[in-house]
Amino acid sequence: MRVKATARVEAVAPEGGKRLLVEFLRVYRDAVQLVVDEVWKQDKIPSKKKLHTMFYSKLRALGFRAHHVSEMYKRAKEVVKATKKNRGSKPILKKLTARIHQLDYRVDFNTKTLRLVVLNDCWVELKLNWYSYLDKYLDGSWSYLKTAYIYVREEVK
Repeated sequence: MRVKATARVEAVAPEGGKRLLVEFLRVYRDAVQLVVDEVWKQDKIPSKKKLHTMFYSKLRALGFRAHHVSEMYKRAKEVVKATKKNRGSKPILKKLTARIHQLDYRVDFNTKTLRLVVLNDCWVELKLNWYSYLDKYLDGSWSYLKTAYIYVREEVK
C-alpha cells in the first residue's frame, strides 16, 4: 500500500543564506516567466523534448542545475495549459516560489536542517521550525521526501 502525506514545515535562513535564497527565487521566477512567455506565443504547447531544445542551454547559463531546469519546464507548461484551458490572459508570475527536485536538497532530521542548492551550485542551509506533530514522520515508515516546494511567506523588498 502506498500512502502520500504532505508535511508543511517552516524554515529560517541564516542572515547570508536569506539573501542567496531570495536571489535564487527571483531568478527562478523570472526564468519560468521567460519559458511561459515563449510557450504562450505557440499555438500548441510544446513537448518536454521541444522545451528542452528551446531553453536548456539558456537556463543552464543562468546558473541553474539540470534538475532546476526540468522543474521549470513542468511549471511553465502547467501554468500555460491551465490558463489557456480557462481562456485567461497571458500569465504573469508574481510569487517567489520554486519546485525543488529531490536531488537538489538534503534534509537532516537529527539536526532539523534543510540544505538546498541554489544558483551556481551554492548551498543554503535552513533551520527547520519543528513541531511535535512532525515526529510521526520520523518513525522510519516513511521512505523519503519526494519534492520540496519553497516559497517566501514574508514580503520581500
